[in-house]
Amino acid sequence: MTPILPILAAVLFSGLLYIGRGYWAWVSVLAVGLGAWALSGVDTPVAFAAAAIAALVLALLFGVPAIRRRLITPPIMGLVRSILPRMGETERIALEAGTVWWDGELFSGNPDWRWLLDFKPKPLTERERAFLDGPVEELCRMIDDWRIAQDRDLSPEAWDFMKRERFFGMIVPEEYGGLGFSAIANSAVVVKISSRSVAAGCTVMVPNSLGPAELILHYGTKAQKDHYLGRLARGEEVPCFALTEPHAGSDAASGRATGVVCLGTFDGEEVTGIRLNWQKRYITLAPVATVIGLSFRLLDPDGLLGGEVDRGITCALIPRDLPGIGIGDRHDPMGVAFQNGPTTGTDVFVPLDFIIGGVDGIGQGWRMLMDCLAVGRAISLPALSVAAIELAARTTGAYATVREQFSMPIGRFEGIEEALARIGGHAYMMNAARVLTCGAVDAGEKPAVPSAIVKAYLTESMRACVADAMDILAGAAVCRGPGNNLSRIYTAVPIGITVEGANILTRSLIIFGQGSIRCHPFVQDEMRAIAENDLGRFDAAFFGHLGFVFSNAVRAFGLALTRGRLAKVPGTSSTAPYFRALTRLSAAFALITDTALGTMGGALKRREKISGRLADALAWMYIASAALKRFHDDGHPGSDLPFLRWSCDLALYNIEGALRGVLDNLPNRPAAALVRLLVFPMGARARPPADDLGAEVARGLLDGNEARLRMSADIFVPGAGEDGLGKLETALELVLAAQGIQKKIRDAVRSGDLEATPADTIAERAAAKGIVTADERRQTEEAEKARDAVIEVAAYDTDTYDSLKG
Repeated sequence: MTPILPILAAVLFSGLLYIGRGYWAWVSVLAVGLGAWALSGVDTPVAFAAAAIAALVLALLFGVPAIRRRLITPPIMGLVRSILPRMGETERIALEAGTVWWDGELFSGNPDWRWLLDFKPKPLTERERAFLDGPVEELCRMIDDWRIAQDRDLSPEAWDFMKRERFFGMIVPEEYGGLGFSAIANSAVVVKISSRSVAAGCTVMVPNSLGPAELILHYGTKAQKDHYLGRLARGEEVPCFALTEPHAGSDAASGRATGVVCLGTFDGEEVTGIRLNWQKRYITLAPVATVIGLSFRLLDPDGLLGGEVDRGITCALIPRDLPGIGIGDRHDPMGVAFQNGPTTGTDVFVPLDFIIGGVDGIGQGWRMLMDCLAVGRAISLPALSVAAIELAARTTGAYATVREQFSMPIGRFEGIEEALARIGGHAYMMNAARVLTCGAVDAGEKPAVPSAIVKAYLTESMRACVADAMDILAGAAVCRGPGNNLSRIYTAVPIGITVEGANILTRSLIIFGQGSIRCHPFVQDEMRAIAENDLGRFDAAFFGHLGFVFSNAVRAFGLALTRGRLAKVPGTSSTAPYFRALTRLSAAFALITDTALGTMGGALKRREKISGRLADALAWMYIASAALKRFHDDGHPGSDLPFLRWSCDLALYNIEGALRGVLDNLPNRPAAALVRLLVFPMGARARPPADDLGAEVARGLLDGNEARLRMSADIFVPGAGEDGLGKLETALELVLAAQGIQKKIRDAVRSGDLEATPADTIAERAAAKGIVTADERRQTEEAEKARDAVIEVAAYDTDTYDSLKG
């Protein structure tokens, strides 16, 4: 028996595991090589010498950096250079935008849970709470979403109120006359308003997201800040930001809008400026905007600025009233009546100082947009999604208690229970993810990958759960009218799915594409080293990467065999198993990621189904982390434990399914088989939430239980007499109060002491027979009247129906 194969296997494994960790590497390689020889059973001196020499040579080649960098690293660097995808400047900027936060820990294969639990998200200040309890509540009482749909706009009173109370200046610092709110306060305001009206929510969120105020605040000149920020905060200027074009949607960097540097006349003076031409669409607030934030490619064909002709993507502030601007028309996005429309510009001339940041901002537009989007995506659409899920939880929990079929509340049927569980579980985890990500922003991060995750996966969860809510309310949700508070959110769902990066793109390209480069501990260093032709840096990164791969392989295998028990994690008996499972899957994710990168190279960029599954795994690890963080920060409340367990069980099931999907479809089948053996040696273990657990979550939303209020604590609840949720809350209270009386009547029917029909006189007949008292009769009749009111749907005469809009 020859010792060569065991020697080589041991040497390579040991070498790759320890390479890059100093000169002790060669010692380990030599020791393991000789150990393999000893175990081979061959004891001849020649075999021993061969083993020793082979081990020594490999130890020197791989273990001594000076030798390795001269003989081994250059051809490896050339090979890696040839398989890496080509990357343009705009793509590089997009991938490098923002900062790495908790997502980096999840990519590491060994997340530091104690760090996450010790992280303290910024709470709302007293001033922010006062705004939520004061002006925001007042605005919500002022607006009528059904009326907005019919009038196709918010009322003039609502517009004036929002401007006066500085709703458009939440992100503008107080020194400029704005509110200077935190990200979590901005999000909380959008949640509450959106739960009342999606149109109003969109109107408020856009000026406080990616747009002129945000760009001026971070990149504007002092003159631009002094001129615009106060006016924007007070609503004297209404902003929009024009990015999307007919030929540049998801590929926004390919826009055809141009600005040509030239001489021209502005306000009677000849100045160096820009002649702009653009055609933009889907621009929120454009029809009513007074100032347009414009993205365009700046060209300098006459060399007036010196340097290159193509100066790159640039952003400028364009007053609406300049000659050549076309603006005012409206799109109709799913009938949701927020202001949205196209804008065009033909030979619009502006001075150079209209560029955001002045001449220093030339060519910096794409970087500005990507950095701001890393923050804005964390706030607006996740807040809208949480508004929708909390409204769904509040509404369905009450309706499924009040509405009866087959002589029992519909919430007692397992089919309804299943949908209620999905709504309740998602409400818990979605709000947890919203709060955690806003906490990162308030801590000074620009969490590009987490913000993409919450934008895409919270809006997708909104889509699924609002559909569940529609199923539960059935005809009451289908028939539009003043009392239907679900249909307009249901209609608006595709808007959230599409804007700020369509979810298909975000999932398949952005989350994993950006994450695999920014969050991975070595990939970005490898790419930069190749771009700069830095052999030493590449050597350190590449062999460090190999050590990372093999250490994760060992960890993933050990954690899989022991169900994560080798992992040191925090938590209680209720939460520690989830921390262990996520640690195990983080190691599996890191290994599978490196396997995909190593076997597919640049081709992975085009294999969007595989990168999309890797994004799924990363996203659900993040969402589960947020749910565990919420449970910890709330003090481990026992009443929330079913919601946490449901959230984590679903997340673990989705993570494992995504990773198995990658291995099932990885083109390199031997690599896939080997990695599958390491990460899933015992096969699939994760299961979706059990039926009994789902029943427990659903019951938390029924019968007026406290959990329904906790899962909907951030939304606006209208007064008792108002159509929709207001009347539903009243009916719930009355029906619950009359439950004991109703039981007396049902018992009398079962015993034969009372006829079940006619149903509309049963309380009267029960009182006549002394089964219930007169007061109890009045109470149950009142409850039945309230029940009928919320079951009733709107009906219209022909003329009224013909006049309906939206």
